[in-house]
Amino acid sequence: MRISWITEDKHTPSVVEYGKVSGEYSEKARGEHTSYQYFLYSSGKIHHVKIGPLHPATTYFYRCGRSGPEFSFKTPPSQFPLQFVVLGDLGQTEWTASTLKHVNSSDYDVFLLPGDLSYADTHQPLWDSFGRLVEPYASQRPWMVTEGNHEIESFPTSYPDSFIAFNARWPMPFQQSGSTSNLYYSFEVSGAHILMLGSYTDFHAQSDQYKWLQADLANVDRTTTPWLIALLHAPWYNTNTAHQGEGEAMRLAMEKLLYDARVDLVFAGHVHAYERFTRIYDNKADSCGPMYITIGDGGNREGLALTFQSPASPLSLYREPSFGHGRLRIENETHAQWSWHRNNDSDAFEADNVWIHSLRSSKECWNHTQDSSLDVHDEF
Repeated sequence: MRISWITEDKHTPSVVEYGKVSGEYSEKARGEHTSYQYFLYSSGKIHHVKIGPLHPATTYFYRCGRSGPEFSFKTPPSQFPLQFVVLGDLGQTEWTASTLKHVNSSDYDVFLLPGDLSYADTHQPLWDSFGRLVEPYASQRPWMVTEGNHEIESFPTSYPDSFIAFNARWPMPFQQSGSTSNLYYSFEVSGAHILMLGSYTDFHAQSDQYKWLQADLANVDRTTTPWLIALLHAPWYNTNTAHQGEGEAMRLAMEKLLYDARVDLVFAGHVHAYERFTRIYDNKADSCGPMYITIGDGGNREGLALTFQSPASPLSLYREPSFGHGRLRIENETHAQWSWHRNNDSDAFEADNVWIHSLRSSKECWNHTQDSSLDVHDEF
């Protein structure tokens, strides 16, 4: 577990004290710190401290820098059931605040965010205000993120390197999965293997990301992690009129890798609406392909993507231009429940719900050859 925070005081030590009893810190960990300059903006001292080993399903109390307020977090369980909150394109609007309030109204174990966090878009103080906005939530549960287009923040002459603020503020555990980039990595929690893919770094067959993904998938043990889930920013399947085709190049490069590995679900953001597809491979319904879900409706600052293509594709089973969040509750090795909660009501309303059967438990999908697809009827 990594704890990150920012201080204006350059002398604050990068130390986290923690324990299982409020006010009693039996353990201490020292980490590292960094900072960055972006035009006239200078960041505070950005602290990153790894703590542990930690016990599963346990509440820990902690404080940062040897002083300041006490926080607490709960570690995920070691076995099912396991619940993820999934939402993308968060931003820091009134809708964002509403979404986070609805998320916090019911317990969960891990927060997954497929890109577009702060919408700073080179205005660096917005990264600071975003941190203050999400602190009450991100301090209590693990937040695992990947990048979106609003994290790029590059200028060809002044700042040709992309993701300077994102990499400094939101380092993910990429080295542990053999990745060489904070823009793509994987991790495991309970019985789920999660792929966090990068839509805005190279993904062609000769790229580092592609080779890493091949190796990572080859090492997945579906007997210990029966659920295999991927997140990325630009959706590979999309019937909204916004951002049409923007994920197509990545789909053409990587879709077969996910299909052959029998990935169960692929979550994307970018499109500011909610859409759930059937299981798909190569633009056709396929019972052995992943279920695709667009969940780019966290709050953003650009408004909703209100228009969908008409007539609707038979592959798209539910679509709605509303803000909200999703929950994936994995009950056991074979079954999970996905629900989408609309938040343009005073209380979060469960507008979509579906039970999902793990492909790991489908003998049909592991026995047939790759050049014959099953249940192929509908297509775009």
